[in-house]
Amino acid sequence: MKHYHYIFTGSGLAALMTVYEMVLSGKFEDKSILLLDENSKKTNDRTWCFWAENKAFDEIVSKKWSSAWFKNKKFEEKLALHPYQYKMVKGLDFYTLIFDLISSQKNIHFTTQKVIDFQELGNHCVVKTETESYSCNQIFNSIFHPEIVTNQTQYPFLHQHFIGWFIKSKEAVFSPDCATFMDFSVAQKGNTRFMYVLPTSETEALLEYTLFSQELLQKEEYETEIKKYIQKLGCTDYEIIEKEQGNIPMTCYPFWKHNSKNILHIGSAGGWTKASTGYTFTNTIKKSKALVQFLNKESDFRKFHKTNKFWFYDLLLLDILAKKNEVGAAIFSAMFEKGNSTIIFKFLDEETSFWEDLQVIWKCPKGLFVKALLRRLF
Repeated sequence: MKHYHYIFTGSGLAALMTVYEMVLSGKFEDKSILLLDENSKKTNDRTWCFWAENKAFDEIVSKKWSSAWFKNKKFEEKLALHPYQYKMVKGLDFYTLIFDLISSQKNIHFTTQKVIDFQELGNHCVVKTETESYSCNQIFNSIFHPEIVTNQTQYPFLHQHFIGWFIKSKEAVFSPDCATFMDFSVAQKGNTRFMYVLPTSETEALLEYTLFSQELLQKEEYETEIKKYIQKLGCTDYEIIEKEQGNIPMTCYPFWKHNSKNILHIGSAGGWTKASTGYTFTNTIKKSKALVQFLNKESDFRKFHKTNKFWFYDLLLLDILAKKNEVGAAIFSAMFEKGNSTIIFKFLDEETSFWEDLQVIWKCPKGLFVKALLRRLF
């Protein structure tokens, strides 16, 4: 049985970002590292978007926007994002960047195998795949098992689920310098539903029909709504270049309680997704940097997690949406109609002071949040 210092069970965004930070730190060259995943990471299976002030990952950013539309049935506003830019990274470009880097590291290995089990046995761990077994000092697990969350009721669990089409139109119907962050003008049907549009030229864009809800839809319903929206844009002749589909967990469930001395849950399996929005890229950058710094000082994974005020803010929002899923449009609309978009994005990035928090929170429907707070307290 081959032994490694660290094994990553699952090699998605969190695992690859953590390994990337390990390499950049230059402090893990004496540690043997194995990444295991049933997916070879050689296809463009997803798109990540994030806002940033710096040039993070600019070498693989395929498109940037300095402004974005927010819309509902009664209101629309073009948000100036400065000092931020909204950025798009294609999955395959990210995978290529990371694998090009780690391929030059003699101590890091990637194997395409499906993990079926892992466990901690005293001072070491064992990982089993469909074909082999490995031992290691410590495990970073990013394989998400939703039943951990669905089998409890203390913390709400929503899905951010979507289908996206990359289309190319014969007509010039898009403004390539401005994304559509959220368009709640689509029929809500008792849920929180919106369109998300990322134009890359006057004739090309990614359009995603997105929901924050407890129940998933049939594929045909997502695609019917995308077709309706494209027609509303005045686009009558187009081709679908590519499709993507996703389902991101939205929950404040305390995944860190499942960490042990030598097993750490990361990514969606560790609660690294921003619970109130489903955004993962920026959160993963921050968490992976913090994890690498932690590894240079500590070895007991039970000490890694820290809860902050934003965890509680997210919990209140999810409590509301779990009980009254149809009010999501009203909550986000109140924020963007009345608030400062720069502070809102800073707030969603968990970078605001308490005074700035209040500037965002007080724009939201107060009755909903007061009731949610009282339910949590009492």
